[in-house]
Amino acid sequence: MEIKEKIQNLINENDVCLFMKGTPDNPQCGFSMAVSNVLKHLNVRFKGVDVLQDQNIRQGIKDFSDWPTIPQLYVKGEFIGGCDIVKEMFENGELKKIFQEKGINS
Repeated sequence: MEIKEKIQNLINENDVCLFMKGTPDNPQCGFSMAVSNVLKHLNVRFKGVDVLQDQNIRQGIKDFSDWPTIPQLYVKGEFIGGCDIVKEMFENGELKKIFQEKGINS
């Protein structure tokens, strides 16, 4: 239960929270880099949580969201998706619309 609480707190404390491999400045996988770059392109400030630093969070976030892969993007507490979903939403303008609707400057 403790790891679930830690994940929930990270999501609650950050309007935009990206669970990723590596950091926004030093992504450790192409998928994490792609999502990080989309957020940077939209000029969205976000918290990058490096799952490689904590195996419990790495597995815990998959259990938390019932989503098997990393990265995972949360906006104002809502799970948006992984790399393919985020890229598709960016390309069709849906992601920017979500940020605007949720009052996140982009």
